[in-house]
Formats: sequence, C-alpha cells, structure tokens
Amino acid sequence: MANETTVPALPCRSIDEIEEFYTALGFTRTYHQVRPNPYLVVRREDIHLHFFAMPGFNPEDSYGTCIITVPDTGALFSAFAEGMRSAYGKLLISGIPRMTRPRKRKNADNLAGFTIVDPGGNWIRIFPSSKDAIQEEPPTGRLATAVRNAVVMGDSRGDHRQAAKILDGALARAGDAPDADLVEALVYRAEMALALSDRERAGELLARVRAIPLDAAERERLAESLAGADDLEAVLSDG
Repeated sequence: MANETTVPALPCRSIDEIEEFYTALGFTRTYHQVRPNPYLVVRREDIHLHFFAMPGFNPEDSYGTCIITVPDTGALFSAFAEGMRSAYGKLLISGIPRMTRPRKRKNADNLAGFTIVDPGGNWIRIFPSSKDAIQEEPPTGRLATAVRNAVVMGDSRGDHRQAAKILDGALARAGDAPDADLVEALVYRAEMALALSDRERAGELLARVRAIPLDAAERERLAESLAGADDLEAVLSDG
C-alpha cells in the first residue's frame, strides 16, 4: 500500500503556549480543543503537528520527538528564523524553546539538518528528503572533524557541555588549522557557551572570530557561519 500518512501527537504543558510559538513560525491552527482533553493541531503547508496537554508536564523532561523531511532545509530554516526574529526580536538559541542552525550531521549521512525544541520540550528534527539530498564528502581536517563530533553531542543530543569540551580540546591543538575551519569551530563553541549561560566566554570567542582576516571568497563560503555569529551577537547585545 502506498501514500500513507503519519502524523505525530506530541505532549506539552499548554496548547496555548504551543500555538503561539508555532504561529510565529508560520503555522496555522487547524484544530483547537479545550475540553475534555486539551488538543491542538497546527499546519504549515504539508507539515502537520498534533499536541496534547498534560497536567503537571515539565518540558525539560520531555522525550517527545519526530523527524520531518523537506526539500530544502535552508529555505525552511530561513523562514522559521524570520518568524522567530519578528515575534521574539532574536533567534532563540538556548533554553526552551530554541532552534539550531542547519549543520551537516555525522550521524545522519553528513546531511544538513536542524532542530526545533518547542515550548513542550519536543525535538522537531528537520532533514532534507532523501531524493533531494546532496551528499558531500565529510571534511578531513582535525578541527573540522572535531566540529562534526561536537555537533552530534550539541545539536543531536543536547549535551552542550560535552560539545564544548570536544571543541575546547580541538581548539587548543588547532595550530595552523585553516581559517575557515577555525571560524566554524569558534562560532559553534560560542553557541555552546550561550547554551551553557556563559555569556562572557561567548563574547570572547566571537571577538576571536571577528579578528580572523577573511577574503571575499572565504566570506562567501562561510556566509552561514558568519550569519550565525551575527545571531549570537544579537543575543548578547539583548542582555
């Protein structure tokens, strides 16, 4: 049998809280029930998400998760980020809710995915559809490899402390690593610093990024990482 559809039903503390968040990302409410059991359905084009509220639910303890495959993860991230900045004044990078940037995942065939952790603590993992994915060879440099390992811990597992530890060790031994690899490592380490509420460390790392001389070609190649640095600085300036 073909053309089946699977729709996740995810837990949350408040369907109103969930609706506000997903509306900011461009979703539309298609169903809202308060009694006898709070239930919400939101939709954005072909993405459907269902939520049910649980009394006393703690988002930090949530194991709710699902995978969504889309033709273009970069375009969807940009749309979500625009909505997030409009509603909250910045990209939400740490805490609950938050969103990671699209990064190639060592544990997902080197495909670039990103994750939304919504107000219910649910991990919405977004990856390119297999038929649309362009698989690239993973980087071979020592520092670039460390970033890939750190992304598995920080973005895929939410273990920001271990990701920071991996990057600190690699940066201490970076030596003559290419500037591009150094920028990506420093930006991601700064993101982990913010996730760990170490704003001073994040500022120091971003200052190091800005001090690296980059030519036009390098800036173009690192556009996504440099945009990430801009978002991190916006969070720091927001206080």
